[in-house]
Amino acid sequence: MKTKQIFLSAFILIQLSCFTSKLTAQKNSKIKVFTTAENSNLKLSLSNDLISNNNTTQQKKSTVSIKIDTGKTDQTFIGIGGAITDASAEVFAKLSPKRQKEFLAAYYDKNKGIGYTLARTNIHSCDFSSDSYTYVSEGDKELKTFNIDHDRKYRIPLIKKAIETAGGKLTLFVSPWSPPAFMKDNNDILHGGVLLPEFASSWALYYAKFIKAYEKEGIPVWGLTIQNEPMAKQRWESCIYTPEAERDFLKNYLGPTLEKEGLGSKKIIIWDHNRGDMLEKRANLVFSDPEVSKYTWGIGFHWYETWNGGPPQFESVAKVHESFPNKNLIFTEGCIEKFDASKYQFWGNAERYGLNMLNDFNNGTVAWTDWNILLDQNGGPNHVGNFCFAPIHADTTKDELIYTPMYYYIGHFSKFIRPNAKRVLETVSDKSLLSTSFKNSDGQLIIIVMNQSEKEIVYSLENQNVKNTITIPAHAIQTIVY
Repeated sequence: MKTKQIFLSAFILIQLSCFTSKLTAQKNSKIKVFTTAENSNLKLSLSNDLISNNNTTQQKKSTVSIKIDTGKTDQTFIGIGGAITDASAEVFAKLSPKRQKEFLAAYYDKNKGIGYTLARTNIHSCDFSSDSYTYVSEGDKELKTFNIDHDRKYRIPLIKKAIETAGGKLTLFVSPWSPPAFMKDNNDILHGGVLLPEFASSWALYYAKFIKAYEKEGIPVWGLTIQNEPMAKQRWESCIYTPEAERDFLKNYLGPTLEKEGLGSKKIIIWDHNRGDMLEKRANLVFSDPEVSKYTWGIGFHWYETWNGGPPQFESVAKVHESFPNKNLIFTEGCIEKFDASKYQFWGNAERYGLNMLNDFNNGTVAWTDWNILLDQNGGPNHVGNFCFAPIHADTTKDELIYTPMYYYIGHFSKFIRPNAKRVLETVSDKSLLSTSFKNSDGQLIIIVMNQSEKEIVYSLENQNVKNTITIPAHAIQTIVY
């Protein structure tokens, strides 16, 4: 009898021990930490060992606190992605089928890759094309010769494969770099110039024909920007629109034409240029005029305002969001300029992405679009020698893909924050860390934390009644998933 009691007691203790272990495992499994860090093997790596309260032998004291307030939310997230340009498509076509499959999964598979849900593409040529081209014959004002045969060779097949890999849906917006040469006062598709008034109707119809042609190919178009960088006279495809010219073209031609063509539901985005004068010179002019504002979904912006050595002007994004909370902010382009193959793994490039994405989201941005998704070992092709970096490069001579740190930093956002997520407000006690938080529609909470300093930082993460102490290495970014 005594032996049976001893056996029973031992059995109960074992069961209690197992139950306690399960509870501990469940508690620990409620939070996951993914880390990418310089001078380490951590690349979007699960790293729960950095939660110090999971390790009773090594408790750490936090120096920074991040407090999440799930009761307060802001903008609704649409997506993150990159531009599928002619250059990207031409490089992709040079890869072996095996590498193509790897590349597509790396960007568009949310399990195997970083889950892009957004894309941009160019309306006829841009600088990241092998040459300049349009979809009509020279002088064809009535657009009778319009066709997109050029895009069927490289770009359309890649976009279709991206959509398929992304699960059948990709939010795509389109942008022109210039009207055809004959529609401009300088008779040149390059070097700026302005749209001639007598071609405004033809040019507005050109957008509609492009959208319809792509949709006939099975590629849904969600939205469009009016003009890429409308205040920049570039040596490549470009066209100048003053704020008033863009407003009038939208009000009198583009908006009504899209409605007439049955495309009134497409999201029209103004500006599509650098942060800075967004509010004073564009948003106020367009969004304050009901006759124009009715056509606009929001305002797009780039990050190149730093070209002259000044700081990023994140405050201009915040001002637009505060002044026009019913309009949307979308980051439409950014890349690391001046390609240099020796800097593929330069960490500062990745941190530039992290800094911009964190600040843009915290200032109300709903979507974020990188520039080229793929370039070759020379930073191109580009028909004017404007070679740049992409998150992934291909060495087409070796059939190899080169993943830069930028790819992983973007992935800390795109892999975890899903469309329709709501940004959740938070408080960070110290500027040594940057952070943003989102709540996915399934209730999952996502927090991204970045450390640009030379030292590891221990921080406390407080979400309602749950508090965790986490270490972030020097020059690192983390995604915490609840």
